[in-house]
Amino acid sequence: MATALTRKDFISDQEVRWCPGCGDYAILAQVQKVMPELGVARENVVFISGIGCSSRFPYYMNTYGFHTIHGRAPAIATGLKVSRPDLDVWVVTGDGDGLSIGGNHMIHVLRRNVDFNILLFNNRIYGLTKGQYSPTSEVGKVTKSTPAGSVDFPFNPITVALGAQASFVARTIDVEQKHLGEMLKRGHDHRGTSFIEILQNCNIFNDDAFKDVSDKSIKAEHQLVLEHGKPLIFGKNRDRGIRMNGMRPEVVQLGNGVSESDLVVHDEGNLSLAFMLGNFEPPMPTPVGVFYCVARPTYDAAMNQQLEEARAKMGAGDPQKLLRQGDTWTIN
Repeated sequence: MATALTRKDFISDQEVRWCPGCGDYAILAQVQKVMPELGVARENVVFISGIGCSSRFPYYMNTYGFHTIHGRAPAIATGLKVSRPDLDVWVVTGDGDGLSIGGNHMIHVLRRNVDFNILLFNNRIYGLTKGQYSPTSEVGKVTKSTPAGSVDFPFNPITVALGAQASFVARTIDVEQKHLGEMLKRGHDHRGTSFIEILQNCNIFNDDAFKDVSDKSIKAEHQLVLEHGKPLIFGKNRDRGIRMNGMRPEVVQLGNGVSESDLVVHDEGNLSLAFMLGNFEPPMPTPVGVFYCVARPTYDAAMNQQLEEARAKMGAGDPQKLLRQGDTWTIN
């Protein structure tokens, strides 16, 4: 009988090299805690990353891993999953790595629905290169590369993923350990590409970027936890909710004729609702949880089915014969 794995089994012998207080530590700790609960042998787990602070992740997981090149982790993960569908593949990326140079790879892996998990750490800054603005930085952001303030309109990771036809889209927060663990499990259980945005604090170059949803003293008034089949309620006393006013959502106070039956009920299979929630900006609360989850055929399964059908029809391939067949010519 195999010995049950624990968190310690997934901790590598490498020194963790992030800035003290970085939100990445909390994410790493929760991933290591959740991995034994997934029931997958370490030799069947692979973490793949690109470039950035978050992309040091594979060094710290006692599994197989690739630390690849800037923005290309989804492409390498696709090749691995197609060739080894038995493996449990995780992609770790950042808002800079995944949504700038890697944006093209990101949108196409989402639409293809390759069966692996993407963890996108969003701190709205370039941390590894010491504080330049990123694709998710807000307009007016003053950084070393935008001393007069950024004029770029930022990407919204959630709506980017939804627009790319991702089949599973979620958001969580680095310091919300229980919720983070739940999202990791939900994403892992999903058949297809799971995309999880993790709001992560960079205390050196962009401290308190998500203070409104991470500070214990105020987060209840700014954080909307999404639960399938339940009304959209938030607030310290759970006395505020989201109601539709015609085609527009609005925040309402429960009581005085307004009840839970008047509120929007979350439906993970409703793409239009997911887009609406993904576009919430202050003074609307910030949604966390699963925005969208639907079943769809996966790219890796479809490709391997084609290969099996080709082998059944034409037999095993012969590379040497393939190279020498068809039109050939000789240049003297």
